[in-house]
Amino acid sequence: MSSTFSGLEVAKRALHTQQAALYTTGHNIANANTEGYTRQRVNMSPTSPPYPPASRNRPEIPGQVGSGVEAGSIERIRDSFIDKQFRQENTKVGFYETKADMMSKMEAILNEPSEAGLSEIMDQFWKSLQDLSVHPEDSGARSVVKERGIAVANAFNYINDSLQQVRSNLKNEIGVDNKAVNSLIDQINQLNGQIAKIEPHGYVANDLYDERDRLVDQLSEYVDINVDYRESSGQPSPIAQGIATISLHSTDHKGDPILLVNGKKDAPPAPGSLQAVNHVFVDFDDTGNVKALFFAEPDPNKTAEQQSVDLVGTITDNNNGTTNDTTNDAAFIYADEFQLQGKLKSLVEGTGYLEGFQYDDGSGTVGTPGTPAGEFNVMLNKLDQMVQNFVMEFNAVHQQGYDLNNDTGVNFFDPAGTTASTIAVDAAIISDTDKIAASTNEDTDGDGTADNTGSSGNGENATRLANVYTNRVEEFVTYNDADLTNDPTIDEKSSIKGYFESIIGEMGVNAQESMRMQNNSQILRQQVEESRQAISSVSLDEEMTNMIQFQHAYNAAARNMTAVDEMLDRIINNMGLVGR
Repeated sequence: MSSTFSGLEVAKRALHTQQAALYTTGHNIANANTEGYTRQRVNMSPTSPPYPPASRNRPEIPGQVGSGVEAGSIERIRDSFIDKQFRQENTKVGFYETKADMMSKMEAILNEPSEAGLSEIMDQFWKSLQDLSVHPEDSGARSVVKERGIAVANAFNYINDSLQQVRSNLKNEIGVDNKAVNSLIDQINQLNGQIAKIEPHGYVANDLYDERDRLVDQLSEYVDINVDYRESSGQPSPIAQGIATISLHSTDHKGDPILLVNGKKDAPPAPGSLQAVNHVFVDFDDTGNVKALFFAEPDPNKTAEQQSVDLVGTITDNNNGTTNDTTNDAAFIYADEFQLQGKLKSLVEGTGYLEGFQYDDGSGTVGTPGTPAGEFNVMLNKLDQMVQNFVMEFNAVHQQGYDLNNDTGVNFFDPAGTTASTIAVDAAIISDTDKIAASTNEDTDGDGTADNTGSSGNGENATRLANVYTNRVEEFVTYNDADLTNDPTIDEKSSIKGYFESIIGEMGVNAQESMRMQNNSQILRQQVEESRQAISSVSLDEEMTNMIQFQHAYNAAARNMTAVDEMLDRIINNMGLVGR
């Protein structure tokens, strides 16, 4: 037969188990609004009944009388597959949100179409030239042309300066986000160290897992990561999550995997140590373009800037005295090969990077300098190309005309200002509007005399200047094939006006596509997040129901213990009294 006192043990186990369930329910309720918290539950299982060996005195119903319940473990209710989906979508959101924000800033700077945009300012300039062609001798019309020309130059200067300022801000943001990434890496590594001390003793660090998962979610917004887990040493619980290893979904310049947090079992660094992490360091050139991203152990004795300089050194080529970049053995990814989505990638594309850049091999030979690429670099380059051709074409026509002093060969725009940042009206025009060459040395009325001779001119050159806006520009012509043997295709991009309209059109399409992808990625992330919350979040209604259920179970267990106590009291204190 079973022990007379076994009923007390069964009731005691029930009390302890239901009490643990009540405490866990209270913990869930207390953290209902805690960010990143995952609801927990007590895994209850029946305790094994005694199975006595075969004997003449064994119970008649061996193994059929239960011995109670036990709280085997407390685990988080979480789906790792949904976690992976969320991080993938979070990476896309980080990329497209940043890109959409950058494109909206670019659109705001160019401000097209609007009355304050460059197109309207240039239209006013061309209109002033048309007015001048009708009244070439009018000083007022000449002053308007000068002022409109200055307005065009100022507009280009403003657009260039504003775009460069956004680039500078994006570079600063890379620095801020770079520090945020490294901070997240350090925090995850420290949690690894704490978990590695707890799990070997059979405990489950649920709240530490929650915090680590929350940090991993944040990290996934910046870079595309992969998370693996390995068992702790000692005797960990079967449901212990283990030590996390965070790696990029990419390889370095040598083809080796890039670990941000090294939690691998065969790795010598202990979890939580500085040697178990690789910080991210971004290498810029003098103009703010990203050359590469480095991944190296942090040096506590140096700032991030000092260590970044140590990762990329310089040497001098004795043949020509130029300085080239060299690297040590640290892992890195060239910026143009950094294809991982995430906020950091979008910022690199925005602030600009060097395409085709390569570091020197350390032998003194010249490395590959690379060419600037990225959203703002491309826009700035297109504006510079537009300004260069505009100034050259306009000055070429202006030089062919004659001013009121019967002089020719005068520039309207400063020939040295062939970029959006340097374009300016020539000082000679600013000081004397009579130097605006509005006339030609041609006989346009058929009287056999050049129209500009001894008069204010015919205004024909002002008309030609106005036509520069829509004239074909060779640099903007699209040819049918590379050898230029076929006739050129004269398309809408082959003029100053058409080229600028194509720039605005491409920018608008890119901005619209960025917004569309941002909305799509946000919707997908929200759907995954709702699925995750349906599984892992705390429902107060459900927890209140559980609390009532566990409370009644606890009360019933206590009543059971009272009943067993009364039975034992009857046996001990009230049996054998007959005949006394």
